[in-house]
Amino acid sequence: MKHRILGAAVALAALAWVTTSAGPALATGAERPAGTTGAAALAAPNIDVAAVQAHLTQLNQIANSSGGNRRAGSSGYTQSVAYIKGKLTAAGYQVTEQSCTGCTYVSNNLIADWPGGDANQTIMFGSHLDSVSAGPGINDNGSGSATLLENALQLAAKNPTMTKHVRFAWWTDEEQGLNGSKFYVGRLTSAQRSAIKAYYNFDMVASRNGGYFINNISTAVAAPLKEYWTSLNLAPQENVEGAGRSDDYSFQNAGIPSSGYATGASARKSSAEAQKWGGTANAAYDSCYHSSCDTTSNINATALDRSADGVAYTIWKQAVSDTPASDFSLSVSPSSGTVTPGSSGTFAVNTTTTSGSAQSVALTATGQPNGVTVSFSPATVQSGSSSTATVSVGSSVSAGSYTITVRGAGTATKTATYSLTVPGDTSNDFSVSLSPSSGSVGTGASGSFTVNTATVSGQAQSVALSASGQPSGVTVSFSPSSVQSGSSSTATVSVGSTVTAGTYSITVNGAGSTSHSATYTLTVTGGGEPGCGGVQAWSSSASYVPDDVVSYNGHKWKSTWYSSGAEPGAPGSWAVWQDQGAC
Repeated sequence: MKHRILGAAVALAALAWVTTSAGPALATGAERPAGTTGAAALAAPNIDVAAVQAHLTQLNQIANSSGGNRRAGSSGYTQSVAYIKGKLTAAGYQVTEQSCTGCTYVSNNLIADWPGGDANQTIMFGSHLDSVSAGPGINDNGSGSATLLENALQLAAKNPTMTKHVRFAWWTDEEQGLNGSKFYVGRLTSAQRSAIKAYYNFDMVASRNGGYFINNISTAVAAPLKEYWTSLNLAPQENVEGAGRSDDYSFQNAGIPSSGYATGASARKSSAEAQKWGGTANAAYDSCYHSSCDTTSNINATALDRSADGVAYTIWKQAVSDTPASDFSLSVSPSSGTVTPGSSGTFAVNTTTTSGSAQSVALTATGQPNGVTVSFSPATVQSGSSSTATVSVGSSVSAGSYTITVRGAGTATKTATYSLTVPGDTSNDFSVSLSPSSGSVGTGASGSFTVNTATVSGQAQSVALSASGQPSGVTVSFSPSSVQSGSSSTATVSVGSTVTAGTYSITVNGAGSTSHSATYTLTVTGGGEPGCGGVQAWSSSASYVPDDVVSYNGHKWKSTWYSSGAEPGAPGSWAVWQDQGAC
């Protein structure tokens, strides 16, 4: 609240539309004095005072990190705007910053509109966000700013049906003469001013020794605020101290009906007020007014709680319908499926009435690729009913995964997604495998393995077998050389006597409607290099007599007897071959 200024308050036109005869609604957990019924037409939420205090803690920390204050134009003020803006944006508000170029300290007003409601019937709630330079301004006016922020967040969380449009504002440069709100109001067109049917201001709503004051208490626009505090037996009074000293005055001067809560500043509490509300008579409502001690320790949590709940009651009374809007949900079951080209599949589209009455929902689909169609039976349902979706996939549709969006259009549009998988070519196909997939064969000898085929799709087919990659001197033959997929063939590997010892990869090919292959790893033993000093290598197919010398596996061997196929170095070969040492 700024220092007192002179000037008479502008008379307010009575607005019969802003109130009803019903008493205030108190949500579960809200303060309710004995003997009150709390009967009400609207179920306003109970605002958690701890949540409001958490915002105040943040504002205090911002001030502490910014020279001890949040004065307009300062780093502390800019950070305060950013904190509140971030919360509102995340909650779904349409948030704008208005640069007050006419302010003493050029800085921004923050305006937040909740979507929905008749924009020509706007109810506005505001508080100044700046402090004086002497302190962090947690009661003046963090209390009003945090109260509006938490109310805005709860409105977003509840997301009720709006009969009127709700706008929140946090003003800059109030302490220098209501400059932020004057700037805003001064730039409204005649139509925009006319659309604002009520403005509510909240400045210092948690004074430690406070009272319960309402701006322009006898007017129709003040009725919801008064109803709520009266229901708590608080007997609120006119805010005489604050007349013309806060941002509601800018709206009054423009002919916009205004009211608001306050709990007092530097004026002193009377004995009658102390008897009625408690506290200390003849002491200031806020002894830390415009001082460095206006921190989170300077907050009256009870008054803050009553103010926050009174704001919620007023929002709901003025702008929220007590009849829930008709709404529905949409889902698909199953949420994914596979359909082969040239065929079709189905899934269910389920709708549920989530609030209000059942409604007609028209179903459509988007996102399907060319060649895929989605039809619904029926194409329009009453929420609470289901429809069968048929997905037809043309024969030329490419294999892949596609996301189809199912849309249900009623009072709103809901969506759900179906994941369609179109598999690849499903014509005749086969596979090839080997058993075993590796083996050893000595030079001049042969070995075998089995070639297995399997039909993996479509019909069995003829598969012609061949081999490639074998070294010179190695041959591979198949018996039979052609099989029906699902059958096997025996492959014989013959290794010539001159083949060099080593490991080789042989590719077995199967050719049908397509080609598949498998690899056989051949290890050749006994052959290879010329030997030691040109000594002939041992051959499993050669015949040897005593005193013959051969090379084998890097050693020289001397024959002691007649032999054929006796491998040097093998168990028992000492009776035939004597190791003459390494080459």
